[in-house]
Amino acid sequence: MDKIRQLPDRLINQIAAGEVVERPASAVKELVENALDAGATKLAITLKSGGIDEITVRDNGRGMGADDMQLAIRRHATSKLPDDSLIDIRSLGFRGEALPSIGAVARLSITSTTAGAPHGWQLVVDAGVQHGPDPAALAGGSVISVTQLFKAVPARLKFLKTERTEQGQCLDVIKRLAMAWPQVGFHVTADDRVVLDLPPAMPDQAGQQQRIGSIMGRTFADEAAILDAVRDQIRLTGFAGLPTMNRPTTAHMFLFVNGRPVHDRSLLGAIRAGYGDTLPRGRHPMAVLFITLPSTDLDVNVHPAKAEVRFKDAAAVRSLLVGALSAKMCDASMMATADNGAAALRKFAAHPESTSDVAAPGNRPISYLSAGNAARYVAAPPHVPSDIRHAAAAFQHPRPDQNLLAGQAPPAAPVLAPQIDDETYRHDQLGAARAQLHKTYIVAETHDGITIIDQHAAHERLVMEQMKADIAGHGVTSQQLLLPEVVALPDHYCAALIEASDWLAKMGLVIDGFGEGAVVVRATPALLGTPDVIQLVKDIAEELVELGDSHSLDDRINHILATVSCHGSVRAGRALNAAEMNRLLRDMEATPRSGQCNHGRPTWVKLSLADIEKLFGRR
Repeated sequence: MDKIRQLPDRLINQIAAGEVVERPASAVKELVENALDAGATKLAITLKSGGIDEITVRDNGRGMGADDMQLAIRRHATSKLPDDSLIDIRSLGFRGEALPSIGAVARLSITSTTAGAPHGWQLVVDAGVQHGPDPAALAGGSVISVTQLFKAVPARLKFLKTERTEQGQCLDVIKRLAMAWPQVGFHVTADDRVVLDLPPAMPDQAGQQQRIGSIMGRTFADEAAILDAVRDQIRLTGFAGLPTMNRPTTAHMFLFVNGRPVHDRSLLGAIRAGYGDTLPRGRHPMAVLFITLPSTDLDVNVHPAKAEVRFKDAAAVRSLLVGALSAKMCDASMMATADNGAAALRKFAAHPESTSDVAAPGNRPISYLSAGNAARYVAAPPHVPSDIRHAAAAFQHPRPDQNLLAGQAPPAAPVLAPQIDDETYRHDQLGAARAQLHKTYIVAETHDGITIIDQHAAHERLVMEQMKADIAGHGVTSQQLLLPEVVALPDHYCAALIEASDWLAKMGLVIDGFGEGAVVVRATPALLGTPDVIQLVKDIAEELVELGDSHSLDDRINHILATVSCHGSVRAGRALNAAEMNRLLRDMEATPRSGQCNHGRPTWVKLSLADIEKLFGRR
């Protein structure tokens, strides 16, 4: 092995760049964050070839003079530590490596001016070689341009994805920062095409909702539950999507800490736990959540790219997330997204040509008619076609053996609920039951539309919530093990289990210490039957150590409750009378989380009267 030697600055910067600048999106993040820290209120970002050929960020921030500009490209030089304190960082983060690292692997051009200066200055760093600063013309703010990314280390280029993928990553970074800074305008151009244009909004809840709606869609912004919870000095605000707004990945879960986008696996797990059993397995919620706490209780310097943070009291943050989300999901338990109703209406309107024989051409736009249908309507008088008359006659006077000849049983007639004299039910959320279709679905009338309820899915949620309430009141019944199970674990896992032993006992799991490196399990929850005790205890111990709390036992018990309640609820195929149907609807309105069944599927769909009228051309 060669002797130890000091590496040259150029190589040091290239090594640092490997940590800070992983791809074009990393450079975009650093440049945009610097502009925001400089007080910019308008940002214009230009991308070419996914950011590989060019990244340019123009801002109207405070700018820099020639001396500051030369310091900015030196490692560990910053304006973000006025008191030289690493435990009270109030900017978007400090590493002091971004600009020199970018300049080491690309061509970095900085043009900037300060208020009142006669002119600006321009400095260029080309693959680590500095040129300037020289006088330059600029009205205000800064323009920072990065071209030929990784020109100094071409081997890195082969690890980049396609230009479209890299552009998507850059846009994702910009959108995340735009969510946290609604008061700042963002204008993004990619290959001479405007891909994002977000005007400034007010820095309040309404402005934040407007900005999030522009990025995630108006449906999410309008229908998501609004959060605002405080515990000690930690505040949680934001928007939590309804459980039926779920996605297959965590890509639509956005988390911000003191205005900084972060990706924390334990916090994402806490969000998932806050939704509990309202989500289908393998699905994830849509959420935009903001955590605010004193900067002294937060370490933002634990990751070179500032993608992770460390909390002084991580357990308190996770507890606030779980508690606030769980409470909000209970409050919003009967809310339903309009997407479900819109999807149902799209099904109805999927093939408008199929109903063209029923209505006269004057009752619909001529574009709905095919050429053949239009010719037939012109040739025939404007009265009901003969095939429709024959079908109607067959319906009114069916042959006794009509369905038997086809080998099918006669269709069951819908169960009709008598009209209720007391119209107050129509003004309840789910309305007044009017009919039961296929002995499975209840159709109810509301003051502004109709609702369709899956009777089995709805009732199994009611049964499960009742069982959970009973367990909460009396605790989980334990079953003693005939032979206590000794589980060998690392010492810190054992300590975490023993510390949580009182809570585990309430959940039916009785654990005691058993010397060094082991615990003994004396009883397990009766609901679980005969579980794999060793694996169960290991899973709980790992979650307690890594995440600060555990949801394995809750999840398993809830899964059992879901199965039991599914078999103990009103089954599809059972006829219900009017009183039973209305009783089910009123119980749903009073039960937490009844908007979703035990498997996370919606229990009811609403069709507004306005949308139904549009479907039939009345609007």
